[in-house]
Amino acid sequence: MKVLGIVGWSGSGKTTLLVALLPLLRAQGLRVSTIKHTHHGFDMDRPGKDTYRHREAGAQEVLVASGTRWALLHEIQGEEPALPYLLSKLEPVDLVLVEGFKAHPFPKLEVHRPSLGKPPIWPDAPDVAAVASDQPILDTGGRPLLALNDPAAVLAWIMCYECAPA
Repeated sequence: MKVLGIVGWSGSGKTTLLVALLPLLRAQGLRVSTIKHTHHGFDMDRPGKDTYRHREAGAQEVLVASGTRWALLHEIQGEEPALPYLLSKLEPVDLVLVEGFKAHPFPKLEVHRPSLGKPPIWPDAPDVAAVASDQPILDTGGRPLLALNDPAAVLAWIMCYECAPA
């Protein structure tokens, strides 16, 4: 499976770009999955629901299924799982877009908004393959500069990436 990260500082527009790209990628005939990393705890369950009660009672995994989707909740003891392990849990698709995991080594597109006042990631990250920004940037270290507010332009770059050898 091809993997492309969408990385950047909080508030840079990673999710907005990813959500804009998904229907465009699907229109190209690609099967796409996503992995979202968060530094904050999260819970897909709500107190009082059966699956929540199962986890609270000590189940290591809880799988909930319906006629339209299923989800597997897995409780972690110890370290956060590495990206390769998480990728191994996905069914094969044409492309996996990973939001976050900026410290892990895999090809990435950095979403950078100079107005946030945060430094770019690309100078210290050789695996950042391109930069998407809402403002001109003079030096991206030779990386392509894409218009953040033009998902079709970002799609064109991704399609070139998608055709490149794995």
